[in-house]
Amino acid sequence: MLHYTGHPLVDVGIATIAAFAGKPDPTTLTEGDLDAAADYMEANYLVDPLKSFLTVAFPNSGFTQPAYEKQPEKRMIYARRLLRAYRAGTPTLDVACAFTGEPAANVSLDVKEELARGRAFRQHIPLLTGEGYVNFYPYGDAGLPVSGKVLLCLQALPLGCAKVAGRLLAVHADDPSLTYRFARHFLERNRQAIQTAQQAGDKKMPEYPRRPGTLVVEILLALEEERQRTAEEGVASSVTAYHLTNSGQGAALDIYQLPLEIGEFLRVVMTPRYRASWDALRTRGWEVSLAKRPRDTNAETFVPRCNVLYEDLFRLPEEAALFIRRYFLRAPVRSVKPGDPRATYSIRGDVALISWDLTELFLRKVVRMNQNRIDNIRELGDALAAHVNAENDRGFFHAFLTARRYDNLRAALIRASVARIKRGQPPLVGFDQYLRIFEEGEDLPYSDWRLAKDLVLIRMIEQLHRMGWIQKHAEELPEPEIEEQETA
Repeated sequence: MLHYTGHPLVDVGIATIAAFAGKPDPTTLTEGDLDAAADYMEANYLVDPLKSFLTVAFPNSGFTQPAYEKQPEKRMIYARRLLRAYRAGTPTLDVACAFTGEPAANVSLDVKEELARGRAFRQHIPLLTGEGYVNFYPYGDAGLPVSGKVLLCLQALPLGCAKVAGRLLAVHADDPSLTYRFARHFLERNRQAIQTAQQAGDKKMPEYPRRPGTLVVEILLALEEERQRTAEEGVASSVTAYHLTNSGQGAALDIYQLPLEIGEFLRVVMTPRYRASWDALRTRGWEVSLAKRPRDTNAETFVPRCNVLYEDLFRLPEEAALFIRRYFLRAPVRSVKPGDPRATYSIRGDVALISWDLTELFLRKVVRMNQNRIDNIRELGDALAAHVNAENDRGFFHAFLTARRYDNLRAALIRASVARIKRGQPPLVGFDQYLRIFEEGEDLPYSDWRLAKDLVLIRMIEQLHRMGWIQKHAEELPEPEIEEQETA
């Protein structure tokens, strides 16, 4: 009965109604299923806590109009007009719905019937213009023509969203089944919260104690874990979250996007091969309590709002090199933000978290690095680790780790190779291998030579840790110099 349109707000509303009926495929919905969803909205949108919360989505609508506080019958009329226009037999117009192409509903979407029939405005659809504004409409014909089905789906939208920082958080994915699972997750939590609030007499909906980006990734990983546990089929998908408010005090929209390659990476890291390494990294990503004493009340009640690892996923793939340095190499960040756990990252303290296996997965799925170059980087890391361990060459390790200029890096490799040749040993790196890793063409350094260096370090440190060398020299290890400064 319903079909996804490609419009995120409409599709989240469709997924919410499908989740209400327990039917993942919205095309299998019946008019009875839509009736059940409409009945629930009619019963709950007219009373708190949803009545007050709906000002975020539908300001000055019949649901939230203060003038109707003493005229509940008008709220009921408004609700029935918007929530029942999908029913068979409802008259339609010879105008196509802007979202589906179906005939628009021949209904005036206000109690006084002063609005043009079949036309929706800001109080009906979030982020539209209000009544009387003809901008952005063809021929100055104000309002957006909508069908009865779309009206119902858009009114269902808040039920399939999270309440975060006073706004709606709607999550839409290229894979419709993922859109459905997000909407189902939020719907279940919202229905529980509504029931609890009504029993307690509360007038406000509780909020998720998370930042929008952190919440999206947290739930995405939980849904992936559920999918793997139940052996559901699924495909990699991009995910876009819309953190919006349609409040009369000012509409606003922030968009959080995880591209397809990030979605694929997150699917794979939840598999048994990578899960332990990934869990260790994300656990160290949560913001930390600022309590100064062990028994401080703040330490006992502190709930982290942000996971910096999750938040930085939204900067990929553009900032992949920085992501690798921060989370896979464990380079600390000079931060002015209180509670940022990255300020305490350390090769010394976090050496057990450094994983080439996880780094290689990231290179393949996110960076899309050529496998031949990955293999060369791994082989060089192995060779350098074997050299440092066999010769206890702390000087070379220090020089390679702290090199900030390309010529310093090259000089360190040359010096160590010359010393090996004098002892009758092969050089650390061959000419061709060096070119494939660090240079291209005529002695022109790769623009990402620092990335190559960090990757070699990750493999070398992991191997030295396995050999026990790192443990013996932990106190002597320098930390890589911090080049970036985090301000937000």
